[in-house]
Amino acid sequence: MEANSIVPDVISKEPEGVIKILYNNGENEVNFGNELTPTQVKDEPTTVEWNIEEDAYYLLCMTDPDAPSRDEPSWREWHHWLVGNIPGTDIGLGETLSAYVGSAPPPGTGLHRYTFLVYQQPDKLQFDEKRLTNQSAENRECFSISKFAEKYQLGDPVAGNFFVAQYDDWCAEVYKRFGEEIAMSLFLEDVQCNIHF
Repeated sequence: MEANSIVPDVISKEPEGVIKILYNNGENEVNFGNELTPTQVKDEPTTVEWNIEEDAYYLLCMTDPDAPSRDEPSWREWHHWLVGNIPGTDIGLGETLSAYVGSAPPPGTGLHRYTFLVYQQPDKLQFDEKRLTNQSAENRECFSISKFAEKYQLGDPVAGNFFVAQYDDWCAEVYKRFGEEIAMSLFLEDVQCNIHF
């Protein structure tokens, strides 16, 4: 993560643990910077695992610090998935704050770093963020997982992993799902970004 500047672009310290992430029933694995296509990661991973402490709750985030591009990250970060109050690694029993949206980098913006982080919560939490479906891009841009973690006193992430991806034809399907809201904003050059959750 340091070699790929996720430290310091996303977090200040590399986590000690590793998140095992498999897509498509193990066909595609996330492995610290390997390239996967948006088509390969369009659906939620089939396996997401990390080392846990008994009776602990966790928060999982997938975020892109390279929105709309790594050279001009004026939307840093665009978060793709956010689930809290996960008992152990059972994401299905967690509280989905932002439903999963696979990678969808704009055309011509090169490789984006899709970063997964897990935080151990101090206890079960009450989150006050608006819940986001996978049909909306609203409030996904200008996110900061570090500021979010600070707000809820989560400390440093306990595990992480990431892959890189660039535009393929599936991205156009994602933009259609979001409609004009994202189609217009993806190509704005002068985006004013205020961090929000």
